[in-house]
Amino acid sequence: MRLQIFQIDAFTREPFHGNPAAIVPLEAWLPAETMLAIAAENNLAETAFFVKNGGGYDLRWFTPEIEMDLCGHATLASAWLLWNELGFDGDAIAFQTKSGDLRVSKEGELLVLDFPSRPAGKADVPEGLEDALGTAPELVLKSRDYLAVYRSEEEVLALRPDFRAITELGVHAVIATAPGESSDFVSRFFAPSVGVDEDPVTGSAHCTLIPYWAERLGKNELYAKQVSRRGGELFCRLAGDRVKIAGNAVLYMKGEIVVEVGGEKSATA
Repeated sequence: MRLQIFQIDAFTREPFHGNPAAIVPLEAWLPAETMLAIAAENNLAETAFFVKNGGGYDLRWFTPEIEMDLCGHATLASAWLLWNELGFDGDAIAFQTKSGDLRVSKEGELLVLDFPSRPAGKADVPEGLEDALGTAPELVLKSRDYLAVYRSEEEVLALRPDFRAITELGVHAVIATAPGESSDFVSRFFAPSVGVDEDPVTGSAHCTLIPYWAERLGKNELYAKQVSRRGGELFCRLAGDRVKIAGNAVLYMKGEIVVEVGGEKSATA
C-alpha cells in the first residue's frame, strides 16, 4: 500500500525549528496498531492521520508509544498541509477528534487553533517530582498534566530533568513555565512516559498555560515562547472556555511510505 507522508515544522517561520510533525492523509482508517507502528517508525513527538468526513476531517494523533487525546502542533501541521499542498479552499477546517470538534482558521499568515481550555487546579505534588525536575518550582498545579511554575525564564532554561525518574512517577507529562524575558511567558514540556522526553513545541500544553497566565497577568492576549532546543512561538488568546493558539508552519519533507496491512504489501520508491 502506497501512502503519502509529509513532515511539517509547526509553530515556526523557518525549517529546523518549531515542532516537526509527520502527517499521513488516508482514504480510510488503518488499524490502530498499524498507525502506532508508523508513528514509532517516524520517531517524532506526533504523527497525525486524517480521513475526509463530509465537509471536514476525522483526525487522530499518535506518539511513538500511545494514541493521544489532543495535539496542537500536528493539528496545525495538518491544516497547513490541507491548505498548501492538498487543495483545500475553505476559510476554516473542522477536525473531529477525541477532544471533540476542533477548528483551524486563518488570520493573515497565521493559522489559528480553536481548542478547549484546560485550567489547572490545586494538586498534591507527587513525591519525587521536584527531585526529578532538578529544581523546585514555586507552585505546582494540575490539569491533564502537572504545571510547575518557576520564578524566571533562566530557571526554566536551566532545568535538566531526570526523565527516567519522571516516568517512574507515573505522571502523563510535566509543563515547566515562568514569566518570559521577551514574551509574556515561556515553557518546556516533558512527557517521557509517552515516548517524548522533551517536546519541542506543545500546543495542547497551552490549553493549560493560557488560562493560568491570562489570570495571572490580567490580559487575554498573550505571546508565548517554548524554549526547547528547537524553540517555537505561539500567539495566544483566552476566549471563555476555549483558547486560540496561532502559529506558522513550514514544509520540510514529503514522500511515500510502504505499509503492510493484513498481509498485503506493495513496494514504493
